[in-house]
Amino acid sequence: MVYSPPVQTIRLVSVGIVALSVLFCVRLYVIQVARADEFAQQAEQQAQGNTAPFDRGSIFFTTKNGTRVPAASLQRGFTLRADSSLVRDANAAFEALAPIVDLSQEKWSAFVSRGVGHKDIAQRLSPADADAVRALDVPGITIVPERWRFYPQGETAAHTLGFVGYAENAFGGRYGLERHYEDILARVGISPYANFFTELLSFARSKDGARAGDVEISLEPSVQEFLQTKLAEAQKKFSSRETAGLVINPATGAILALAAVPTFNPNVFSQEKDWRVFVNPLVENVYEFGSIMKPLTLAAGIDAGAITRESTYRDEGSLTLDGKTIYNFDKKARGIVSMQEVLNQSLNTGAAHVALAMGTAEFARSMLSFGFGDETGIDLPNEASGLVKNLESPRQIEYATASFGQGIATTPIAMVRALSVLANGGLLPNPHLAARIAYTLGVSTKPSFGEPKRVLTTETVETVTSMLVEVVDRALLGGSLAMKHWSVAAKTGTAQMATPKGGYYDDRYLHSFFGYFPAYEPRFLVFLYTVEPKGVTYASHTLAAPFFDIAKFLLNYYAVPPDR
Repeated sequence: MVYSPPVQTIRLVSVGIVALSVLFCVRLYVIQVARADEFAQQAEQQAQGNTAPFDRGSIFFTTKNGTRVPAASLQRGFTLRADSSLVRDANAAFEALAPIVDLSQEKWSAFVSRGVGHKDIAQRLSPADADAVRALDVPGITIVPERWRFYPQGETAAHTLGFVGYAENAFGGRYGLERHYEDILARVGISPYANFFTELLSFARSKDGARAGDVEISLEPSVQEFLQTKLAEAQKKFSSRETAGLVINPATGAILALAAVPTFNPNVFSQEKDWRVFVNPLVENVYEFGSIMKPLTLAAGIDAGAITRESTYRDEGSLTLDGKTIYNFDKKARGIVSMQEVLNQSLNTGAAHVALAMGTAEFARSMLSFGFGDETGIDLPNEASGLVKNLESPRQIEYATASFGQGIATTPIAMVRALSVLANGGLLPNPHLAARIAYTLGVSTKPSFGEPKRVLTTETVETVTSMLVEVVDRALLGGSLAMKHWSVAAKTGTAQMATPKGGYYDDRYLHSFFGYFPAYEPRFLVFLYTVEPKGVTYASHTLAAPFFDIAKFLLNYYAVPPDR
């Protein structure tokens, strides 16, 4: 009697054979196609008795059309390695090599005289130079493949990308995305000679055990370069200590551009004399931003029912609370004024009126609901928390000053997240950079940064948006910058800089400017600030022009239809 296995067993075995065949083909593809260059280089180095070449995942910008553009990748070249024990004629070797590689007589003589054996004499040689050295066939001289981290766009997005380097005898990401996504970007040498089934049935992993891959980010290279250009122009024109800004999609939290000046080139970061240039001030520093807080104060007051758009108050030019007096910027009284004029003329007493009308406890709750005092969770390292202890004070004066952006401090990115509520229908978005993680075997995922939280009603933000549009159309430099075919909601901020011992400087200011457009269906929110500009007092004279240059660029670059 012949045994016939059950049909289910046959099907199960068939499925298993097909699955193994598919995995086998995937493995062959990885070795022979996807990673052919890497394995070939490993093989060449193993043949020469060298360690595995440097490897690391890439970071990509994403264009408006979805195309990937390398932001951080690997550059391939060659190292010239010498063995002093095999060099027969040191002088002749030097004379032959010097025209091709950057090699000093002093350095060469010291190497030969010490007899140290193998030493890397020159690095990052081009293929042409490597071929020229090989053709010399100098005894004791070998050419070894080399790879290193390379940033094709130079200074573009340097603060966002960061760089790789040594710290505490460990090599890895330092600053920026390189550090935040170290567990994804770092690599353990993945050998074609490793256990077949071990690698076949698991993803390639980073040195920390996480899945290895590339990081695709939302920064749009053309937008990033335009932003950096405008920031550099403002920095130079006003001799500021620091100028920075970003462009964000307020609906999704995806950041399209983020930059600060002064900046650096991550390809030659070791040439920088002051390490502080590597710090990303948009994430790591806190500031008192001044009057760009007023739209949030009015929105909180409207949402709480403490005021309406039609509400008025008596402006006497100053207000004394707890023995302290606050003033409008010009110390002038205006009599009975509306909430619209609080924004149009940026009246400190008007913002304080709203906070006190709400009650200090409700005002503090509202400010904290915007995320002030918390980290945003942006995917960049070293994010700082805001300084909001004044919102716990028993005195009214602290709440009054907080209403117009003094006395509490926040990071720029936290300020952007809060302001985005006005452009996002009352929802608090989650700012982020990573758009996709592409793992080495072809699987990809979109990182999750959490769901937005409702902070204001849609009716409230529609009201405040229309008020900010009127600010641009009528009040900002007399309405001279208003755009004929697009509505823009915007506000300036001019804040005194705090002294180290408490109090404020009389002659040092931080200027800020934010706006979103098209105002009623926003595609973009742009935020700019500059620290201690020289020769000018108000933000309308430093940042309004670059803001509208950026706005016009974005509207044209993305072909956004007119909304009016």
